[in-house]
Amino acid sequence: MYFEVDYNTGKKVTTDVILNAYSKGIFPMADNLYGRISWYFTNPRAVINLEDNFGGLHIPRSLFQVIKKNIYETKFDNDFNSVILNCAEREHTWISREIISLYTELHKLGYAHSVEAYKNGELAGGLYGIAYKGAFFGESMFHKYPNASKVAVYNLYQVLIKNNYLLFDIQMMTSVFKIFGAIHIPFSFYLEKLKVAMQSDCKFLP
Repeated sequence: MYFEVDYNTGKKVTTDVILNAYSKGIFPMADNLYGRISWYFTNPRAVINLEDNFGGLHIPRSLFQVIKKNIYETKFDNDFNSVILNCAEREHTWISREIISLYTELHKLGYAHSVEAYKNGELAGGLYGIAYKGAFFGESMFHKYPNASKVAVYNLYQVLIKNNYLLFDIQMMTSVFKIFGAIHIPFSFYLEKLKVAMQSDCKFLP
């Protein structure tokens, strides 16, 4: 469940403000009608565990076959703009023009990253999120072809493991992430894990 919080009220939203919000467990979303940015947290919080003792990422058999056959080519940060625009292309969206501008700036600063899946050279699906210290905060994903965004999630997970990230935050549970074995944890426990992740200094290196 989403809960709105009083954060940065009436002040200009900057990239530093957004990063500080993530470090506190909150994130921005824009009003679908007017574009006003508000701040939220979720309780319980949905995460994909990066720790072996919690089971890691579950790969459905059908997705494993797609990965094995190399149906999609995966790239990182190849076309961030197209990914975030595709993620925003829905009837009801929290990804306003201001959000796009801010996250594009975060991308230029090295914090926002995209993972893309290509089919025959065409962008077939992907996702974007924020890599900050020891955590990756997933924001949104899209697909034009079956399993394309799931392949992006799989390859993102491999990068996070390789670079010793401690937290993979997906905010809210979805049917896609349920398939991957994502779990709910109390927000209080999430904040404990977040505090540890914020003491780390991981590099997002595909």
